[in-house]
Amino acid sequence: MTDIQGIILAAGKGTRMYSNIPKVLHTVSDKTLLEHVLNKAHKVCNKIHVVYGFKGEQVKSSIKDSSINWVEQPEQLGTGHAVSQVVPQIDNESISLIMYADIPLIKESTLDKLIKEADKFGISLLSTKLESPDGYGRIIRKDGEIKSIIEHKDATKEQLIIKEINTGFIAIKSKLLKKYLTKIDTSNKQNEFYLTDIIASAVDDGRIVGSIITKDKFEVAGVNDKVQLAELERDFQKNQALEFMRQGLTIKDPSRFDCRGKLKFGQDCTIDINVLIEGEVYIGDNSSISPNCIIKNSSIGKNVSILPNTVIENAVVGDNASIGPFARIRPQTKIGNNTKVGNFVEIKKSSIEEGSKISHLSYIGDTSVGRNVNIGAGVITCNYDGSNKHKTDIRDGSFVGSNSQLIAPVVIGENATIGAGSTITSDAPNDALTLTRTKQSTFKRWRRPKKDK
Repeated sequence: MTDIQGIILAAGKGTRMYSNIPKVLHTVSDKTLLEHVLNKAHKVCNKIHVVYGFKGEQVKSSIKDSSINWVEQPEQLGTGHAVSQVVPQIDNESISLIMYADIPLIKESTLDKLIKEADKFGISLLSTKLESPDGYGRIIRKDGEIKSIIEHKDATKEQLIIKEINTGFIAIKSKLLKKYLTKIDTSNKQNEFYLTDIIASAVDDGRIVGSIITKDKFEVAGVNDKVQLAELERDFQKNQALEFMRQGLTIKDPSRFDCRGKLKFGQDCTIDINVLIEGEVYIGDNSSISPNCIIKNSSIGKNVSILPNTVIENAVVGDNASIGPFARIRPQTKIGNNTKVGNFVEIKKSSIEEGSKISHLSYIGDTSVGRNVNIGAGVITCNYDGSNKHKTDIRDGSFVGSNSQLIAPVVIGENATIGAGSTITSDAPNDALTLTRTKQSTFKRWRRPKKDK
């Protein structure tokens, strides 16, 4: 098996990003640009070397991967100079695969093809054709064979007409790479060591340069500014949505869908517009998510309706539940089967058992809600005393009337009823009505205060 040495160039500052964050640490979906490339490199390479420069320590600390060999490029003197920092550590009998940290969506299959071409010819490159190739190095061919790469700034008018461009990805036998790197110089308009000059050296050496031409512009799109970053994000999300749809997920509008993580789903699930999936999310059979919802690191059961503008984070929702609209389900919440959580309800670190309803305008925090409980509008569990959190226990079959406050720690017994407008500071017994309202009074001679003139 051929030893494949991956070289990822990640030293650039990315001045057009206008950011203190290194360009390679900006994100597409849930991963940095560099992480995307590393994930692909790990699948085809035996060893990975990352050339770092601008804010290198920040780049290194962001990647939790001890297998990477980090190589510093103290001065950014061009791509050829960057690669030359690595080659002394690479065995001659290997193939070097050169990749770029700002081209994040390269396909594993394309890299495999590039490696096979290098194994056959000694050197191969990846190109594509663009209708508007401004800014890219042009592939110069004669009789179909590659002769050189001319950078845009060094190209003649005739060469600028060429639409086939260099993507930057090169696979080359490491012995040849070391040989040709010694021949490059800075005789160009940028006064840099161009890695692309090794192509002309290979041709001068009598070699045929292998070539892979991809028709997928998406996989070789680079990031130089935040406009391109946003375009790539949108392309990534749309392609991801299309793949989910091929697997059976109904997405109402793929252009208005975002998944920044891992999504698994059952049959006949539907996601409406402007839904954001983050982290690891599972959606069970026949469940639907309405517009403008955020679901993060959560499991949604079967036959669930998530209504508009609902946020669910680090929670579990059982089967046949209805959540929202405008509900917020916070971390460490478990909502059982056949439950209802209605509009403007917030639940935090609580369990809601089967058949219970919290329909409107309530806050439930650090609470255990039993089976078949009905919590009225405007109920608040007062779980925080200013220093510590306390538990509320609302047991099976209870009814808590509207606009009640339950001052934790407190237990509401089985089948207990709390009268509307009550403030409960002590345990309420089973099968009884508990309320704290005073007798209603009317003062006929009372006059409403008037504003001072």
